Amino acid sequence: MVSMKDISIACKVSVATVSKALNGHKDIGEDTRELIRKTAKEMGYFPNSSARALKTNKSFNIGVLFIDEARSGLTHDYFGNVLESFKVTVEQQGYDITFISGSKQRKDKMSYLEHCRYRGFDGVIIACIDYDNPEVTELIQSDLPVVTIDHIFNGRTGIMSDNIKGMQDLFTYVYECGHRKIAYIHGERNNYVTTIRLTALYRTAEDYGVEIPDEYIKASAFRDIFTTAEMTSQLLELPDPPTCILFPDDFACLGGINAIKSKGLKIPRDISIAGYDGIKTTKYLEPQLTTISQDTDKIGRYAGLKLIELIEKPKTALAEYINVPGELDKGATVSVIHPIDALR
Repeated sequence: MVSMKDISIACKVSVATVSKALNGHKDIGEDTRELIRKTAKEMGYFPNSSARALKTNKSFNIGVLFIDEARSGLTHDYFGNVLESFKVTVEQQGYDITFISGSKQRKDKMSYLEHCRYRGFDGVIIACIDYDNPEVTELIQSDLPVVTIDHIFNGRTGIMSDNIKGMQDLFTYVYECGHRKIAYIHGERNNYVTTIRLTALYRTAEDYGVEIPDEYIKASAFRDIFTTAEMTSQLLELPDPPTCILFPDDFACLGGINAIKSKGLKIPRDISIAGYDGIKTTKYLEPQLTTISQDTDKIGRYAGLKLIELIEKPKTALAEYINVPGELDKGATVSVIHPIDALR
């Protein structure tokens, strides 16, 4: 293994000069710095992570706590894209990431916090997990820097997609297309995002003077195509069915589309639909799905930058709440109808 001493001998400079060159110090000449870096690369030198950790009191390793109920892992379109953006951001700053597992997944029964301590993580990002889990509570209440995605804790930085504006924009578009019988199949109950979207739905409907019957609101789960298909069928079989159905997310919407097609109905001629997320898969549907495209790149980037700030500037970094707006993709699955027709 090549050491700084080996490089110093090859370049005929002191070990201290080699250290300064490799660590970006500016009190040495540019020619000397370039010679040392070139020589180090040619000799196959890599800094020792353990030595760097001892010197800086940091591991340059960030924990990622991500366990969705459907166990879809990184195939989860929305969170997979958020975490990819987060990964790129922190790696550009010299950090690595490691996924965290808790007592239910580990043979040694370590909790999430214990696993973090064991690995020496500098900070943690939490996304798509049961936030009521006592292990999560323990981690949130610890002194580790933490950033959450799509959930807010007092005293912790949280990055949220703007679900209020997203639902307002979606409902407004459907309303302006003439629909008054608007149904909504939402995600998991007692979920932060579900609560926000439901509230925004009812408030926007109230602003437009639209009453949403209780039978128009159905519960499913995010990314659950089977339950969503069942709920869609129930809505279509109502004596007074809706003219438009809003779905919890684009992936679950695929189940609704299957249910609609199984009844011999066409979208949007017979029934209008809209999703939420803007995943790539639905870009290839015919007709293209009307949806809210969430800015996963910006959400992941903000999460990475804010977590590194909490790690590197603990005395000045503040816990904050950042709302990232999405964008309405009108697609072609919401038909334009006359308001009088919508009430028939």
